[in-house]
Amino acid sequence: MAQYFEVHPDNPQARLLKQAAQILHAGGVAAVPTDSSYALVCHLDDKTAAERLRKIRQVDDKHHLTLLCRDLSELASYARVDNRQFRLLKLGTPGPFTFILEATKEVPRRLSHPSRRTIGLRVPEHRVLQALLEELGQPLLATTLIPPGETEALNDPHDIRDRFEKQLQAVVDAGACQLEPTTIIDLTGDAPELIRRGRGDPALLGL
Repeated sequence: MAQYFEVHPDNPQARLLKQAAQILHAGGVAAVPTDSSYALVCHLDDKTAAERLRKIRQVDDKHHLTLLCRDLSELASYARVDNRQFRLLKLGTPGPFTFILEATKEVPRRLSHPSRRTIGLRVPEHRVLQALLEELGQPLLATTLIPPGETEALNDPHDIRDRFEKQLQAVVDAGACQLEPTTIIDLTGDAPELIRRGRGDPALLGL
């Protein structure tokens, strides 16, 4: 049964975020707000939690999971980034962009794309999620909360609780989010490639 945390969107209560972080540290899967829509998240190093997260979404190991980072300083442990890529990352973070990058050996093989060794990384611009990442002290593994068989992400935390409370351990309610997905940019090739146009404006990156 999911624990339900109602937090203030601008001044989230540290006590509640600490409880949510403890659930994630203990291997729980949670629904959290982002600057695009609600997402399912779990602890980066917990194989069982990652498998449960994929099962809730009903996606296989070819589906890119994303690392939610507090800032660019956390990227170096998980992705190979050259100067050209870093300049683009600085332009698009924090914000509603997901960047596909070459994964380092620090990223467990089960978390990266099985044939390409790539990982999706983003630095969200959402006060509650940033505070939760700060409390946790490390990135979170995430995927957009789109119910199996549907195409739209969920945006109402009460609806999320009603539909997933038996599968989740926590729901962090900070009100409705934007309902537009992130813009996905692949930085693994010779030139940046726009994979999906979403809320992030590619013109910010010169694309």
